[in-house]
Amino acid sequence: MSKLKFVRHPHPSPVPAAKRAELLANPGFGRVFSDHMVTIKYSDAEGWHDARIEPRGPISMDPAAAVLHYAQEVFEGLKAYKTADGGATLFRPRENAKRFQQSAERLAMPVLPEDVFLEAVDQLVSIDREWIPGGDGSLYIRPYMFANEIFLGVKPSSNYLFIVIASSVGSYFKSGADAVSVWVSQEYTRAAPGGTGAAKCGGNYAASLLAQAEATRHGCDQVVFLDAAERKWIEELGGMNVFFVFNDGSLSTPPLGGTILPGVTRSSLITLAKDKGIKVREERYSYEEWKADAHSGKLREAFACGTAAVVTPIGTVRAPEGEFKIGNGGAGTRTEELKAALVDIQRSRATDPHKWVHKVF
Repeated sequence: MSKLKFVRHPHPSPVPAAKRAELLANPGFGRVFSDHMVTIKYSDAEGWHDARIEPRGPISMDPAAAVLHYAQEVFEGLKAYKTADGGATLFRPRENAKRFQQSAERLAMPVLPEDVFLEAVDQLVSIDREWIPGGDGSLYIRPYMFANEIFLGVKPSSNYLFIVIASSVGSYFKSGADAVSVWVSQEYTRAAPGGTGAAKCGGNYAASLLAQAEATRHGCDQVVFLDAAERKWIEELGGMNVFFVFNDGSLSTPPLGGTILPGVTRSSLITLAKDKGIKVREERYSYEEWKADAHSGKLREAFACGTAAVVTPIGTVRAPEGEFKIGNGGAGTRTEELKAALVDIQRSRATDPHKWVHKVF
C-alpha cells in the first residue's frame, strides 16, 4: 500500500441499479462511465498530495493550463474483470504503473510511485465494482496525468493532476467481424527514432488520427504504420502491436526500439507462446515481405493486440496499389489458441503460473 492517504467522498446519488443494468447490457466501448474517479495533485513544492476518491464530474481548468498549449500528458489503459465469486481482478497492473513512469519521464513529468498508481486503481475498482459487466465485458480503467500550471512558456510544468476514471466496455471493434481489415499508410508515420513512440502520450494518438481517417475512407478498421526512416518496415497499428504467424508455427513481431509502444498484451503473448514451445522472433518485417509471404502461403495468420482489443485477427490488408488476404481471411488456429490462453488467465479461468492476476482488495 502507498503512504499517500486516500480520502473517500462517495457519490451522494450514484446511478440507480436498474439504470446501471440497462447501460451494462450493451455498453459499447468508452461511452459508459462509472460513478467515481480518483484525483491526486502534484506540485514541485508539495510533491504528490491530496489523494481523493470522489464523484466523477467535470474538472476546472484555466485557459492558460500548460497541457492545452504544450501537450504534456500521458495515460494508461488496463481492465478489471469480474470473478465467479463476485470479486474483481486486474491483469498485470504493475506493468502499467512502470510504463506510466517511463512515459512521464519521456515527457519531463514527475514520476508517480508504482504503489500509488496501484492503490489509486484498486480504490476506484473497489468502489465501482458493480460497474464491471458480466460475460465478455470488463471495466476499462484510464489513469492519466496532465500539466496544469497556469503559464505560457515552453518548459516542464510545475503542477500536475493525476486522474483515474473507469468505463464499462464490451467489444472494441464495432463491426463484430471475425477479422479486421487494415490500411498500410504510406504517407504518414507514427513515430521516429528519438521521438515519443515508446511513450503512451496523447500526442502520438493525435498524430495518428489523419492516417486512421484515411484507413476508414478505404473501408478498413485500422491503420498500419511503416517506419519513418525507410518507409519499409512494419511497426504497429494505430493503437495496437502486431504479430505474424508462419507456416512452421512460429511467430514474429516487430522489435521494440523506441518507436513502438511496449505493450503489456504484446509482452504477455510472447511469454505465453514460449510457454507452449512456440518459437517467437522479435525482428523487422517489411511490407513487401508481408505481401509476398501472404501470397505464397508462408504467412498463415496475422493479429493485432492491445488492452482494449485484446487479440484481434487481421484478415485483409489494403494499400494504394491493391489488397491481399491473410490465410482464409478469418481467425487462424494459432491466433485463437493464444487469445484463449491469455483471456482464460485474465478472467481467472486458468492457472496463473506467472502471478499476473492481481486481486482487488
